[in-house]
Amino acid sequence: MSVSSRNQLTNVGEQGHRPMAPRCDRRTLIGIDGVGKAPTRKRPDAGSKSGAVHGETRPTSARAWPLSCACARGGASRRHRVSMATGRGRMPRSGRFGPQAPRGSLPGDGSARDSAGAAAGRSAYRKGFGVKFARGSPVVRQCTRHGQHNEKSSSISFVSLDRMPSEVLLNIFSYLDAVSLLGTGCVNRRFYHLASDNLIWRRIYSAAFASKRSHWKVHSVEETATCVSLLSIEDKEGGYWKKEYITKQISSVKEALTQIAKPVNSYTGLPTKFKEVLRVFGLRFVIILREKSGKEHIMQHVDVSFNDTSVTVVWYGKNWPKLAMLSTLDLCGMTPVFADRHKTFDPYGPRWLSLIAKYDLDHLREPTIFGCDKLVRIFCLNPGLLVGLWQKDAELAFVMANLHFHHLVERSTLGSATLPYVSPQHHGPFLDDSPEYGLQGYQLHIDMHGGGTFYLCSTLYALFSSKECIENGYAKFMVINLNNNRQHLPLIGKVGLAWRTTIFNGFIENCSFMDLTVLEEYRKPFWCVTSPVHLRSVPHPSDGPHFQGHTYYVDYMDPEGGVHAELLWIEETEEYFIVSLVLYLSVAKINRWFGTAY
Repeated sequence: MSVSSRNQLTNVGEQGHRPMAPRCDRRTLIGIDGVGKAPTRKRPDAGSKSGAVHGETRPTSARAWPLSCACARGGASRRHRVSMATGRGRMPRSGRFGPQAPRGSLPGDGSARDSAGAAAGRSAYRKGFGVKFARGSPVVRQCTRHGQHNEKSSSISFVSLDRMPSEVLLNIFSYLDAVSLLGTGCVNRRFYHLASDNLIWRRIYSAAFASKRSHWKVHSVEETATCVSLLSIEDKEGGYWKKEYITKQISSVKEALTQIAKPVNSYTGLPTKFKEVLRVFGLRFVIILREKSGKEHIMQHVDVSFNDTSVTVVWYGKNWPKLAMLSTLDLCGMTPVFADRHKTFDPYGPRWLSLIAKYDLDHLREPTIFGCDKLVRIFCLNPGLLVGLWQKDAELAFVMANLHFHHLVERSTLGSATLPYVSPQHHGPFLDDSPEYGLQGYQLHIDMHGGGTFYLCSTLYALFSSKECIENGYAKFMVINLNNNRQHLPLIGKVGLAWRTTIFNGFIENCSFMDLTVLEEYRKPFWCVTSPVHLRSVPHPSDGPHFQGHTYYVDYMDPEGGVHAELLWIEETEEYFIVSLVLYLSVAKINRWFGTAY
């Protein structure tokens, strides 16, 4: 077609008549949102007297084209397969879904250059959500006429999924799995409602939780009931089967976690497969820093180290919020909804939170300072949390939590985001055959460690207490006697707490974590606790043998029990010795546990 004929067609389009559509075949590049280029036409250069013509690419509006190519050979587009960014599936047929798109490009001012079209395409690419087609793909190919050079033509075309009909999107979404479907629902409100379609989620639910097939023949009444239930899927409210699937999935994961927590160590009476929960099921620990205005900051743990009866979790970073703006800190376990021991979990998939403990940051005051060095001061918040603040500006440096293994799987997974897991009451009671002889056959496992360094790990057997040893509502157990040198326990190295951040690290002397696990006479965990402890220097040791060395006290007490230890520092060997250890257990808990009346 000559140049004058093309200009006549353009003038007819500008006068309100429909322009003639250019011939299109498989090699024609469809322009959408200005990224692709419409068929090229030549117009005379205004600055050239000789009437020379130059090639110009004009963008085509997205509203003028559907997903598939509206071309003269309409059957060609029906044979294409498309691999989309949101899922898998066939390219919808243009004659089946949506209106038939007009052919040809829209008339407009011919002064728009290729750079304008490319800029519009880039802005559409940033704003939209769609599908990319690479140059040279069998679906869309760029066609350059003989003698023309499209150096500036785009190598990527963009199809906006948000402008597709709902029927097309539902067909695409039906090929997605549950994780991808939930992610797609986070794009916008329209995608959320389409991705909650009951038919799609009913199919996913049936595939994931199919009932066991029976060898007996199904009666006609049951078959009719099944058909009626399938016909009434759409009668359910939107997202009904989505909620049912997620609830069932969470229940199945919790059941699997409960099975893992059952095997216990005969040595400590605690679960033995907690590492498997972190490795296979993707359990993570997070802290939620809540501002006074209600804004929340969620931080995942940076480091985890395992001890004999506990796990130490550390958080640090550069982007801490201002301490003056914070009110509370929540320690939670975070478990993937689609955790499966036979598959790798998605680190960015949906998860649920289980509250372990809640702390008030207003308690970070001078009287609660636990220890310090030249760079940081640490504060203790019970149960088992240390908060480090920089000496220079009193802002957050790190957070360190020590969690006991006892019921840790349940506390990390079976609670909710607002309520912690409550362990069931002890079933019994056990019969106490000899109440006049007091409590016998108890066992204590004690650990002392700090930041990956272990100072003490010991188990003490055959502990007992009589009725005469009850003081202030606590039964007293003499674990290590000051007068018996054979019972004294040495500690390895000098006690201290190692800490680190992204840039700095340090060591705070006379601070550590202490884990206590008390087993009753039936080898069941009776009292399990972990807490930061501080070695308090005393000028005058308790009554008893005189030792050459400096004496330190370690004390801990809560409503269920407590411990008092006396340590001696020997300068010659540069080591600590525990020369006295007393255990206290609540009489009220003993009576509830055994059904006694001490």
